[in-house]
Amino acid sequence: MITVIHGGTIVNEGKRFIGYIAYCDGVITEVGELPLPDKYKSQDCTLIDASGCYVLPGVIDTHVHFRDGGNALSPKGNITSESNAAMAGGVTSYFDMPNTVPQTVTLDAWRKKMEHAKIASKVNYAFFLGAANDNIEELKRADYSSIPGIKLFMGASTGNMLVDDNDALDELFREFRDRVIAVHAENQTIIEANKKRLIARYGTEDLPVSLHSALRSREACVTSAEKAVSLAKKYKSRLHLLHISTADELLLLTGGDVSDKRITAETCPHYLYFTEDDYSRLGARIKCNPAIKTAADRDALIKAISDGRIDVIATDHAPHLLSDKHGNAFSAASGMPGVQFSLPLMLELTRTHSELTIERVVELMSHNPAIIYSISRRGFLRTGNYADIAIVKEVPEYTVSDADVKSLCGWTPYAGMTLHYMVIKTIVNGGGNPEPVRF
Repeated sequence: MITVIHGGTIVNEGKRFIGYIAYCDGVITEVGELPLPDKYKSQDCTLIDASGCYVLPGVIDTHVHFRDGGNALSPKGNITSESNAAMAGGVTSYFDMPNTVPQTVTLDAWRKKMEHAKIASKVNYAFFLGAANDNIEELKRADYSSIPGIKLFMGASTGNMLVDDNDALDELFREFRDRVIAVHAENQTIIEANKKRLIARYGTEDLPVSLHSALRSREACVTSAEKAVSLAKKYKSRLHLLHISTADELLLLTGGDVSDKRITAETCPHYLYFTEDDYSRLGARIKCNPAIKTAADRDALIKAISDGRIDVIATDHAPHLLSDKHGNAFSAASGMPGVQFSLPLMLELTRTHSELTIERVVELMSHNPAIIYSISRRGFLRTGNYADIAIVKEVPEYTVSDADVKSLCGWTPYAGMTLHYMVIKTIVNGGGNPEPVRF
């Protein structure tokens, strides 16, 4: 049976037009401009009228923490709950990070997550392998046709995933220079020094959450990112810098065609919406690592997503229960949910920043992830690609509420925010079963 989405504004590969997309058996068979060909008007076709809507390639969120190591035990979220949230937000594929329980630092742990996702995930899935000081040989044995890349914590990390041995770092960047090395760049030595200085200054370890950006400082981010870039240039490695939070880090990046870059970068919606001034009203709800910085950093990041220095928008979706968010700058959990609202939030920015277009949002959230990670047959509305599609409607306005949240954690830092774009339908593989993402 052929299904045809018609009448909507298709935004794809830098263009927008009123058209149609036909797909069958999960694969796009034709993309064209209206009028709709007569062959699709028969009773043998299922028609979906998207008039008044935008029809976009499904979002590929390359950075999520779904809390599920293959056992779905976390009360914060699991593959089923969080992929439901992803689908509600127009996300058709995600890459989950390895700092789960158990950590995904072995091929056995990776296989168990893949097996679990096959029955649990509601959208397409892939899982990073995590680097540690002592698992290089394990990483060498992996088949990267089903693995997006290697997640490297250079500095702060969870558990034993901090890679701080210089020989191990050199070997990693040398041996895996043709794989994507996705780096969390924060310098732990600087963070520890900041901690001592802040405790000495305030005379207590009960520091307010508003000092989180002083604890996990700009210097910690920049120093670590500089080291990662230096190693990548030394070995001509494929480096992807995660969750850029400062204007200073942008000096390490270049614009231009993402296909020509060996060093690429992402930022996240929360760095584009919040500043450290928002701690006064939102508290630990916006506590994350790296920390949210100043309004000047936010404005520089918005400019960078428009001019091409930032290549990808991902969410770093990290659900915590609100009870975990109680505490101070040290004890309150870091991370926030975001996968459900990332696409509406990014489209909202096109209303207030003329330099940012819907076409560019599609590049940042669909096209560029596919290019950077060499994803097979996803990320573009093309004949022969999987029918991963998000249909979005611009509406007068609506207010985000915790009651709308699909994530198991049950809240969003964007509650109370007024938006004008709403995902009304997400299609994964043409309505078929979710599948592993291939590279």
